[in-house]
Amino acid sequence: MRIVFMGTPDFAVPSLRALAAAHEVPLVLTRPDAVRGRGRKLVPSPVKAAALELGIEVVETKRITPEVLEQITAAKPDLIAVAAFGCILPDSVLSLAPCGCVNVHASLLPRWRGAAPIQRAVLEGDERAGVSIMEVVHELDAGAYCRQASVEVGDKDCATVMAELAELGARELLAAVPSLADGSVEWTEQDESLVTYAAKVEKHEMLLDPADDALRNVRRVRASLDAAPARLVVGGKGVRALAAHLSDAAVEQGSVLARKGHVCLGCADGALELDRVKPDGKREMDASAWAAGLRGQGLTWERA
Repeated sequence: MRIVFMGTPDFAVPSLRALAAAHEVPLVLTRPDAVRGRGRKLVPSPVKAAALELGIEVVETKRITPEVLEQITAAKPDLIAVAAFGCILPDSVLSLAPCGCVNVHASLLPRWRGAAPIQRAVLEGDERAGVSIMEVVHELDAGAYCRQASVEVGDKDCATVMAELAELGARELLAAVPSLADGSVEWTEQDESLVTYAAKVEKHEMLLDPADDALRNVRRVRASLDAAPARLVVGGKGVRALAAHLSDAAVEQGSVLARKGHVCLGCADGALELDRVKPDGKREMDASAWAAGLRGQGLTWERA
């Protein structure tokens, strides 16, 4: 089967590789190179890098222009597969391939339609997170799905869950292709009464707060990504929390207990312990190393 693939971040790479290993992928669409890192250099998307490695033609675009549509049409796809492309697809694309247009969406639809389903699942303490192979329709993530699978969230951080779902999504997408090809696919319509939306996570949502309960703050740390990091201020200095867990230490709300290599923060209903941090202007380090530099009685912490 000839499949045009659309995707951009790391999450989409396993799906691209799985399709390329089993089918013909004549064309890949991805978002343009972006400025990243301290060097402010243009860096290709992970999907572009993988496609070039596989010898597949790449089109970089932020939207589907008439010229891009011509390129997709010229590729003569039987199927269009999408995974975190980051671009709204017009109806002209949705109806182009005989076998349709499907998306690897990182949630158990109808829960968490939208931009940040994995982060929202972690933030809200969902027991499981999953993927849905869904039909792309005009409305946002509203299409019927033909396959779903999930993983346990537990105490995993967002990056770990994302990596697991990327591999799971690739597996489910590949498994869906034969039924899409022969028309035997069975679709399940979403229950609109159960829909929830996963809006983009804003930076202010990720700020640790002593007025919140410890579990809520730990979930912020687990859901943290570079675009919206979990941050706090300790002793007047900013720090990013990279890993943390609940603690049974007795610490007053807003206070910091730093001793014997442990750093515990008092919250509204208990405490959390920081495991790994990145103080502003310094390298990433274990909290035990950071604890050695914390001085003074009555040390406090607050929202950044």
